[in-house]
Amino acid sequence: MSKSKIKRDPLPEEFETIEEAAEFWDSHSLADYEDYQKEVDFEVDLKREKNYFAIEKELSDAIHKMAKRKGILPETLVNLWLKEKIMEAT
Repeated sequence: MSKSKIKRDPLPEEFETIEEAAEFWDSHSLADYEDYQKEVDFEVDLKREKNYFAIEKELSDAIHKMAKRKGILPETLVNLWLKEKIMEAT
């Protein structure tokens, strides 16, 4: 089927919220909107670096459970705890 004969919903000029955009793209294929796409160039300057440390499985499970109860990511919880400990030690 040629692109001109594809039946598709009109692409909104803009989305009010990120949730609205997500809902639209969850039910539509980007492939159907190729004529709206354009090539762009951009640079990314990543300043944050992640370091990984091995921890015991039981600790990991406990961290995940506690983070879920607090409604935050396990990484956030661990970083908060480590910052607190470092501040106490200095």
